[in-house]
Amino acid sequence: MSDETDGADATENPEAPAVDVDVPVAEASDEFAVDGATEDVAFHVMRFESVLYDLTDPSPMVHLLEAESPFRYLVIPIALADAVALQLAHSQIEGRRPATHELMTTILTRLQAEVIAARIVRYEGGVFYSELDLMTPRGREVLDCRTSDALTMALRQLAPAPILCSDEVLQRYYA
Repeated sequence: MSDETDGADATENPEAPAVDVDVPVAEASDEFAVDGATEDVAFHVMRFESVLYDLTDPSPMVHLLEAESPFRYLVIPIALADAVALQLAHSQIEGRRPATHELMTTILTRLQAEVIAARIVRYEGGVFYSELDLMTPRGREVLDCRTSDALTMALRQLAPAPILCSDEVLQRYYA
């Protein structure tokens, strides 16, 4: 299965999830449930910019940029293997054999589940906490996951899912 879109209509592949391009990418605030509690959280759309490798630092850095003014950015350290997977997903490159994120994308597609967002929801003690927001035939599912996995899964979709960052994370990161 290829994630590349070369102008072919997604309706040609019956296994491909339907994508509604008229739906806005993200609202200024979004309501979601975590452990049965519903919270009103403001999210900002972030754009994947790059993965930077510094030979003096053991962790590559993911750079995300806010899509609208004031254009704040996040720099997130991740493991080397995760950085390679993220860069491959961004470049829409598939390996000769499916890597974990490629396999997971195939599984979700076959189960008719769609990644609707990767959300960065907390920043504590220098650690980013994220969730993968899915829409399944049985309804919405929100899964706790590592930020690198959420970003890679968002970029691996036929139409990349939005990357969202809570206002609280941006406020705490810039404090």
